[in-house]
Amino acid sequence: MRLLVTGGAGFIGSNVIQHVIDRPEVERLVNLDCLTYAGHLVNLTGVAAHAKYRFEKRDLRDKEAVREVVRAHSITHVMHLAAESHVDRSISGPDDFIHTNVTGTFHLLEACRAEWKQSGTAGGGEFRFLHVSTDEVFGSLGPEGYFTETTPYAPNSPYSASKAASDMLVRAYHHTYGLPVVITNCSNNYGPYQFPEKLIPVVIGSLLERRAIPVYGDGMNVRDWLYVRDHAEALWQVLTRGAVGETYNVGGNNEWPNLRIIELMCDLVDELAPQLGGESRRLISFVTDRLGHDRRYAIDASKIRGKLGWSPSYTFESGIRETVRWYLDNQQWVRTVLGREA
Repeated sequence: MRLLVTGGAGFIGSNVIQHVIDRPEVERLVNLDCLTYAGHLVNLTGVAAHAKYRFEKRDLRDKEAVREVVRAHSITHVMHLAAESHVDRSISGPDDFIHTNVTGTFHLLEACRAEWKQSGTAGGGEFRFLHVSTDEVFGSLGPEGYFTETTPYAPNSPYSASKAASDMLVRAYHHTYGLPVVITNCSNNYGPYQFPEKLIPVVIGSLLERRAIPVYGDGMNVRDWLYVRDHAEALWQVLTRGAVGETYNVGGNNEWPNLRIIELMCDLVDELAPQLGGESRRLISFVTDRLGHDRRYAIDASKIRGKLGWSPSYTFESGIRETVRWYLDNQQWVRTVLGREA
């Protein structure tokens, strides 16, 4: 396969590239990324010189540039991860979310549809477009129940609305044109290389600098957490073995309230970095809740388990310990991506 990964310099994308580049099925791996604030080539230092790897600095909002990349590399498989994804940023500035997540996905679909037809694979040959989405498109859950693949969409932020729109475009390109697509909706990811704006790296940064740890509302908003390397394996299974036209929910079966996660990280930092002085829970500070803050997300991942045999290999406790340790050992990476090298 000649695999295109969009957003490959970002958090999930860089972990996916590292996870799949040595698979024998991959003949070439092309990373298309425009290197926004959250995309950094330092995430891919270990694969930059790999014989299979190619980097294309392109913006999904540039329709012709996207078409050029897909055509030049004769792409046969796509893992579409590129997206604006930070909810707080979508509230203060929704424009980029619409342009990148909706229009950008449209441009990629058009480029892939043209290549699919031109290459002659439209008659049934090898081609696959995997669209990577989020559980946030489903809205907010009550205290019980789970999101399934048939849960109605009810997005509550500009971010989740833009992802819901892109999901619908991908679905339409399959049903209208026959483009071989698969879609995944995943729960919250965590792990190495996550840009320091999301909950877990923000908390770790605050702990290391002994700053107040901001907690929205009462801290009891619940999320289902998945270690990013487990997600990477799930995406590979869906790309290579998933049924065309199907959607697969991907979750870690790890529901944790935000406050409990923060307390756990406080305790881990006290254990792993005792030189900081301990008593980290004293840094917890409650702040005004975020606008439109969904109360609970939880994924029913029984379909991908039953159909493709995938299940997470990390518990939350093991994954968060590895993540905290990674950030403690990689503070130079944090300084680099935040522009604090000096």
